[in-house]
Amino acid sequence: MTSVACVRWGLVFWVQDGRAYTSVTGPETRTGTAPVPEDATFVGIDFAIGTSLRAMPAAMLVDGGVELPDSTRRTFRLDGSRWETPGPDDAEALVERLVRAGIVVRDPLVAQVLRGTPADVSGRTVERRFRAATGLTRGAVRQIERARTAAGLLAAGAAADTVVAKLGYFDEPHLARALRTYVGRTAGQLRDGAGGAIALDVSA
Repeated sequence: MTSVACVRWGLVFWVQDGRAYTSVTGPETRTGTAPVPEDATFVGIDFAIGTSLRAMPAAMLVDGGVELPDSTRRTFRLDGSRWETPGPDDAEALVERLVRAGIVVRDPLVAQVLRGTPADVSGRTVERRFRAATGLTRGAVRQIERARTAAGLLAAGAAADTVVAKLGYFDEPHLARALRTYVGRTAGQLRDGAGGAIALDVSA
C-alpha cells in the first residue's frame, strides 16, 4: 500500500507464518510503498508528537525503524525489559506502563510549542529540543500535517481550490507538489478513491 508521510513514531506488532515480530517505526518525511504480507495480523500504536523512547534517539528512527529482537506472541523486549504484547483492547494500558517506567518520555516544551504558547527560551533552543524530541524540524511537521489534512479534505470531496484557500497553499500546483511528496496521490485520485490502498485515515 502507499505509505503516507507522518510525524509520529510507533510500535507495530505482527504475526506472520506463526512467527511474532515487533518494530519501532519512525516518522516518515516522504511517501513510499509499504509491504502488506498476506495472512499477517497487525496491531499498531501511534505515539503523540513530542514523546520519544528513552533508549532510541528520535533522529535514528526518521524514515526507518528498528525491529526489536526476541519477540514472541506473548511478550517483546524493549529497553532491557520484557513487556506483554498488546492486543487492540489493551494498547493504552501498555503505553501507561511504558510511561510510568520512564521508557517513553515527553518534552513538555514541544507540547507547549504545538499549542502555540510562547516559550521562555530562545528560538534556537526551541528548535534544538523540538528536533531532539521528534527527529523533525517544526517546518517539516507543519508541511506534513498540512498535506495530510489536505488529503483528508480532498478524499471527503472538497475541491482543490477550496483546500488551497483553507490551508494556505500558494496555488493548486503548490498543493499538487505537496501531495506528490507527502501523500503519493493527486487531488483527483484522492477525490475518486483511486490509486489502490493508502495508509491514511480519511474519516476525519
